[in-house]
Amino acid sequence: MYANQGVAHPARKRGIRLQQKPSIGFVGLGLMGSAMVRRLQDRGYAMTVMANRNRANVDAAVARGAAEAKTARELARQSDIVMLCMDTSASVEARMFGETGIIAGLRAGSLVIDFGTSLPDSTMRIGEAVAAVGASYMDAPLGRTPSHAVEGKLNIMAAGSYEAFGRAEPIFRDLGENVFHVGPLGAGHTLKLINNFFAMTTACAMSEAFAMADKASIDRQVLYDVMSSGPLKSGMMDFIKANAVDGKPDMLAFSIANARKDVGYYGRMADGLGVPSLMSHAAKQALSLAAAAGYSQRMVPELVDYFVDLFGGKPQEPH
Repeated sequence: MYANQGVAHPARKRGIRLQQKPSIGFVGLGLMGSAMVRRLQDRGYAMTVMANRNRANVDAAVARGAAEAKTARELARQSDIVMLCMDTSASVEARMFGETGIIAGLRAGSLVIDFGTSLPDSTMRIGEAVAAVGASYMDAPLGRTPSHAVEGKLNIMAAGSYEAFGRAEPIFRDLGENVFHVGPLGAGHTLKLINNFFAMTTACAMSEAFAMADKASIDRQVLYDVMSSGPLKSGMMDFIKANAVDGKPDMLAFSIANARKDVGYYGRMADGLGVPSLMSHAAKQALSLAAAAGYSQRMVPELVDYFVDLFGGKPQEPH
């Protein structure tokens, strides 16, 4: 079942039989996806990729030895495991369903893993369709950044059956430093939406805090020194500080458009659970206003610049 990688290994010279690695098809070579493909290629996996939006990343993967499929169905037919790292649930569904979709090309016993941040109810519908053709589906959303992906240090929140997790775990360990099996199908996306709601609410609040400090003539470094000396200190605070104080907006390579999408998905999930989300509304409004003001494709740490503009001020020079 597993594809022959054609890679020599010292153990073979000693007569030790090694289990061959599964062939992987990957859809969605954006910032995170292309970093994951690079890591998997470095670890010796045979890869098949296909173009979605970014042709340059596909060309780079092919130059490193990946095969290219013209359709998602063709990619699925060539792969033991299919991985997706897409921007929205709609994008995932578009690649999964239809005559040229992944499900149409799946072999019995195949495994499909969605690494993106998707709506749990969409994940469940796709899982049922995948199971109907004798394959398995997992949601395994990610934490950390593309640079962590290249280093194999992602956080992975995997959900699905124990059997599917057992098959995927060696690959997860090649991609991630912290790998969690968080529950049955859908639990990963549910947890990720809660995680990102909290993270983006914090990012919006910290961005406003820096802009408010400008307005009140408080030095940004002084604000950070005081706030980070207590229980408020967090990784997200440091990401926002990297732009606000150090002028490095790419320490968190996550766009405002994606942040808005995730917070919106969180609200939709809350609606589906029949409960109100009180705290997400302010974050969604801030992200929506920033996107409408032209910040959509800028990174989340650049929310500081949006709030400065909103307050009619001038940003402090980086230290």
